[in-house]
Amino acid sequence: MLLLALSPLGAAAPARAQETTAARDAIEQDLPDEFYCGERKLGQWFYCTRPKPPGSTANAAPAPETSAAQRVAAITKQLDELKARAILEPTEANVIAYVRFQREQLDRASTFSDTWQRALWQNPDLDYTLQRPVSTVGKRLWLDNRKADRDAVLTSLGQRYGLFYFYAQSCGACEVFAPILRSVTDSHRMSVMAVSMDGGPSRDFPNYVVDSGQRSRMGVPGNETPALVLFDTQTKRTIPVGYGVLSADEIMDRIFMLTNTKVGSDY
Repeated sequence: MLLLALSPLGAAAPARAQETTAARDAIEQDLPDEFYCGERKLGQWFYCTRPKPPGSTANAAPAPETSAAQRVAAITKQLDELKARAILEPTEANVIAYVRFQREQLDRASTFSDTWQRALWQNPDLDYTLQRPVSTVGKRLWLDNRKADRDAVLTSLGQRYGLFYFYAQSCGACEVFAPILRSVTDSHRMSVMAVSMDGGPSRDFPNYVVDSGQRSRMGVPGNETPALVLFDTQTKRTIPVGYGVLSADEIMDRIFMLTNTKVGSDY
């Protein structure tokens, strides 16, 4: 035993044990192994650093935040659920829970409405009522100015536009509409070509013509009477104004809008 202890083999055992312990410590501490990666340089065949399992990285991407739209959808869903529960199980606790939650959302909506109003007051470019007033005084003033502009435009409109009036003698609505149209065209000096769809005369437009394909050539759809069509003599374009009985203001407003305003400017 003494000889064995003094032999080189016996002396190497503690050293080998130390190397094994060091290697194990290196693995546990996630350090490269000195024997394989250092002395023998076998790192290309052996892991010099313990591979980390998927998903264990410290800098994992954080979970995406819930969007505002998702939060609103969740509130709506919870409100519906509380309401359904209160209806199906109308206990005092369920009803109170629904009413409390509903009140919270009403308060939130009121805060939004108040903030909206204050923002419009302080940012006139966002206030639509400055373009189209809703108050009684503002609306009256806007309508008066609009009517003055409309009348001025319609007075000179006859130099470029004419009207085609399609009617039928058997049409009761045409008997009501014809005198209204006559008063508008006379007051604004606009020419009208009355076209009879059934060959019958018109008391208000005695210089009528019988339809010989004018309506189809102008691209006016259907056979509805009365029908009023605006004709642009410069572009040779037809613009349907309306069908059925219209009031004098409706006739003038439509002609004005179709000829002098851009789409969306009034809304």
